Amino acid sequence: MVGMNATISNNVLTLLKQNGKKQNDLAEVLGISKQVMSNMLSGSRMINAVELHQIADYFHVSMESLMKSPVDAKNVNAVHAFMGEVKTTAARKSLEIADEVADMVLFYARMRSNAEEMDQAWEA
Repeated sequence: MVGMNATISNNVLTLLKQNGKKQNDLAEVLGISKQVMSNMLSGSRMINAVELHQIADYFHVSMESLMKSPVDAKNVNAVHAFMGEVKTTAARKSLEIADEVADMVLFYARMRSNAEEMDQAWEA
């Protein structure tokens, strides 16, 4: 199953392409750095509700539409698609372990990124 953040990121990337816009354009509108925008769209940083609202306004779409999976989307695991058809039980188990490790690494990266942002001094 594709996570909500991945769904939103994919929808935003699609809208950027459809509208001939770049990630930098959206980053400027949101008042964030290019690096933060890249992290948001790669899934290493969560998109919060305020940012989701700003993105929806920018593209003149509903927030709900940004959170919807495309109707024709398949439940495809990128690792499996890259590797091709898995034929043996051992290979399938290895891919499951690799998926779990990748999920843990991404979770850690997101938590670290969020913690670094929260560690920044708040402006009054």
